[in-house]
Amino acid sequence: MKVKDLKEQLDLVLVAGEAGLGQTIQGGYCGDLLSDVMANATEHCVWLTVQAHQNIVAVAVLKEMAAIIITCGNTPDKATCDTADQEKIPLFLSERSAFDLAWALARSDTD
Repeated sequence: MKVKDLKEQLDLVLVAGEAGLGQTIQGGYCGDLLSDVMANATEHCVWLTVQAHQNIVAVAVLKEMAAIIITCGNTPDKATCDTADQEKIPLFLSERSAFDLAWALARSDTD
């Protein structure tokens, strides 16, 4: 699946990183503890988190992630969006929980 497909499929709001929408997603990770994400997330995954600060972009770049979805209605500041734009990391927003989004994504993959 391409990152650009997430927006419609999960009803997400893209706030940064439009240049990275053509990347292919090869997995996913749900987590909010940055050290855990750095240790366990895989390359080209989509990361679901409640975190909304600049460090999420740094972790995504380090792990070569395809995209970040900020969950539960949390929103990043302008600096975080600017960094995501510079790094070409698509940054999406959703009011839904990570569980709900992961469930919807998993179900769509098997339907």
